[in-house]
Amino acid sequence: METSLHRQLKNLYAGEDAATEVQFGRYRIDAVVGEELVEVQCASLSAIGPKIAALVKQRPVRVVKPLIARKRIIRRDKSAGKIVSNRLSPKKGTWLDLFDDLVYFTKVFPHENLTLEVPLVHIEEHRVPGHGKRRRWRQNDHTVEDIQLVEVLETRRVKTADQLWKFVPGKLPQEFDTSDLARVVGCQRWIAQRIAYCLRETGAAEPVGKRGNAVTYAKAKKRKKTKAA
Repeated sequence: METSLHRQLKNLYAGEDAATEVQFGRYRIDAVVGEELVEVQCASLSAIGPKIAALVKQRPVRVVKPLIARKRIIRRDKSAGKIVSNRLSPKKGTWLDLFDDLVYFTKVFPHENLTLEVPLVHIEEHRVPGHGKRRRWRQNDHTVEDIQLVEVLETRRVKTADQLWKFVPGKLPQEFDTSDLARVVGCQRWIAQRIAYCLRETGAAEPVGKRGNAVTYAKAKKRKKTKAA
């Protein structure tokens, strides 16, 4: 079922005059704006990889992938019932969260017909008691009834691999390994390894040597060719 967040973002990026829920070949497209196909993907990018790979061979495509900066959790005793709790989640999302999804999308991005639109958003998540498809019940089980957009805090647009560097905070050495990346960014080593994988596979960074057992990288001098059409 479409969430309010998906619908709100679709309307935001489609505008008033665009066609929405359009059949394009064997695919249903969220919106068509002029010649551009617009797909809003609130879930993992892995789910739409084959679809986008097929579409970019035919038309310009914009994939809107929201990152959740803040989440307010609203619990009700039943659907449309009384609010029993209303709190901000302590977890805060950052721009680095893009790499959690991009790791499954490197066979599609970059492409000359593809734009990634990345809004950093504040949302409300509405929960009701339930356990979904899980067979075992737990005391605090819930299902997400809806997700609503509160505010778009900032938006970044990415068309080329080198533009991914604006999602990596801090100043890295000219040659770096994943321990350097973890230290500068302020994340765990395994997260830095995922970021390095995305940068390498998209052509934003290239391996230049080794430091002990660790591969060292540098910013790519030449942008890697886009994926073949």
